Amino acid sequence: MNKEMSYGSDYKFIPATSVASGLGKVVARDVFCQTIQVVNLCLVGNTETQDFVLVDAGMPGSADEIIALTEERFGPHSRPRAILLTHGHFDHVGAIIELINHWEVPVYAHELEIPFLTVKQSYPEPDPTVEGGMLAKLSPMYPNEPIDLGNHVKPLPSDGTIPEMPEWRWIHTPGHTPGHVSFFREEDRVLIAGDAFVTVKQESLYKVFTQEFEISGPPRYLTTDWESSLTSVKTLEQLKPDVAVTGHGIPISGEKLTTSLSMLVKDFDNIAVPDYGKYVDTKRELH
Repeated sequence: MNKEMSYGSDYKFIPATSVASGLGKVVARDVFCQTIQVVNLCLVGNTETQDFVLVDAGMPGSADEIIALTEERFGPHSRPRAILLTHGHFDHVGAIIELINHWEVPVYAHELEIPFLTVKQSYPEPDPTVEGGMLAKLSPMYPNEPIDLGNHVKPLPSDGTIPEMPEWRWIHTPGHTPGHVSFFREEDRVLIAGDAFVTVKQESLYKVFTQEFEISGPPRYLTTDWESSLTSVKTLEQLKPDVAVTGHGIPISGEKLTTSLSMLVKDFDNIAVPDYGKYVDTKRELH
């Protein structure tokens, strides 16, 4: 018998948006990226066969927009074969319960992320003291309590394969969260990076609103393990991706992606790690 699902008591609509909200882009032959407010999600699959999956589940209150998007792209009453999560922060699972109820599909996440999705563990408190900007200062208002998906969420297979995405593999990219994962397809070197790195300075309200491109590490106010974050960025850089969709900011490709990722790895301490914050004792070299 399925257990009733629930969000944390602090779940609520977050009034943050960007000029890209509502805009979508085809970034590979069967990968469509859509921005909802300040976060990206992906639809991966064949529009002719209506065989697809959803990667991440948007902001709180965005279920109707996500359902409308899938039906526009894949046809009326279409539904994904599964929902895959890069991680469980509120802006990546904001509509997930409504989507599960509507579609009746399974959810997959890394085994280390499942405690945060089954009400067993809370993420660390956001850090409003961290260097960065107004969105960092506002972070205490972001939902932080664990949600409960019960037996609707399942662990990703330990061999790196992804259910319903046979051409892809998942890669453990912790740091932002313990069970953060990214998805990679070797054939055309497409990377769905989640928040392992992003292409906008996510702490700055102005830059998030304008979506001004800037290679960056994971969002600072919710990242607690910077050494693991650096290792994860190195892992992704070594894949030599040709296209990358990140959890926040615009998709990038080609030489711009190669150069930006290389720069991030080489100067991670200055680009990504904040000068101060409760999860950064002192500014230290990570290389």
